[in-house]
Amino acid sequence: MIDTPDPAEIHAAALVIDTHADTPQRFADEAWDFTSQLGTGHLNLASARSGNLAAEFFAIWAEPSAWHGRFAHRTLALIDAVLEQVRRHPNDLALCLTPADIRAARAAGKFAVLMGLEGGHSIENSLALLRIYHSLGIRYMTLTWANSNEWAESSGELRTPLSSQPPGLTSFGREVVAEMNRLGMIVDVSHASDATLADVLAFTRAPILATHSCARALCDSPRNLTDSQLRAIAANGGAVMVNFYSAFVDENYRQALIALKPERARAHQALEAEYEARNKPIPHHASNAIDRAFASRIPRPPFESLIAHFQHIVSVAGIDHVGIGTDFDGISAMPEGIDSAADLPKITATLMARGHSAEDMHKLLGGNLMRVFSAVQAVAGTQA
Repeated sequence: MIDTPDPAEIHAAALVIDTHADTPQRFADEAWDFTSQLGTGHLNLASARSGNLAAEFFAIWAEPSAWHGRFAHRTLALIDAVLEQVRRHPNDLALCLTPADIRAARAAGKFAVLMGLEGGHSIENSLALLRIYHSLGIRYMTLTWANSNEWAESSGELRTPLSSQPPGLTSFGREVVAEMNRLGMIVDVSHASDATLADVLAFTRAPILATHSCARALCDSPRNLTDSQLRAIAANGGAVMVNFYSAFVDENYRQALIALKPERARAHQALEAEYEARNKPIPHHASNAIDRAFASRIPRPPFESLIAHFQHIVSVAGIDHVGIGTDFDGISAMPEGIDSAADLPKITATLMARGHSAEDMHKLLGGNLMRVFSAVQAVAGTQA
């Protein structure tokens, strides 16, 4: 008689890695500590340990309107906020810069802290700033956020290119990709337009990631990836990390949220006016509170909607090219059954019930990320 693998044991043994959480906003704006109670967030040390989350890429995101003209200032403040968490908790947290560092942190019983830069506007059109961020610990950069910048086009609502900018990457954008390859910094194409993604695939010398994106075939958001893009990223050796945001996971939820957009926009405009009168940038927790209030008016999508994205990406790109990119602490709603990092074992249990093997789960939960990370660092320092 062959023993059936226990999903709980498989999950507990896996090196579970999440490639995107916006928790640094809480560190910087709320003076919140990662070892504190979870509160209104999705991720803290206790929930990570409960869900066997071993490593997190914390997103360093300078909101482009609130911090216009001071992108580097905000970026450095968020990096410092993450580094301060590690300094304060040396027995619990470890700053990691390489795959080997992640393994060492796991062996020492410490939570692996990594950083990714969300939005190329933070480099302020400077390769020098890109290199400085890398020296401080940044190990991936999302080329755009919802805003296009001077050298890369976004998929977001602010995606209209600048007047002199063609779709996709400019010549400087190609220099950015080349420098990231040289540094060993992962190129992240979440938020990128279709044209930008195509250009990245044409010019990169290393595998890429979509650190927090879903499948467009299941939810028709421009933030999600088409089947042809999923196959192209797989052919590049990269991976797509599934986002947990309800509006990227479930088309019915997305349409319901779109219907609320005019009312939600008015609420955000009132908040902007309030903070402008105080001459202060809007903290993320304030704008996110509005989004959560509107999200609460829509039924959460079923857990099955999230699982369907994992299964679809596996069916199109293959089990070697999928992972987890939750977007914890940056999103207003998640599907039923997912409230914090403590719920991650449900992903393993459900996928294994659908026929995925222990080997499959080790790849999806962290092995694929480690493979891409290692491959990118292997390219570092080499010439084109």
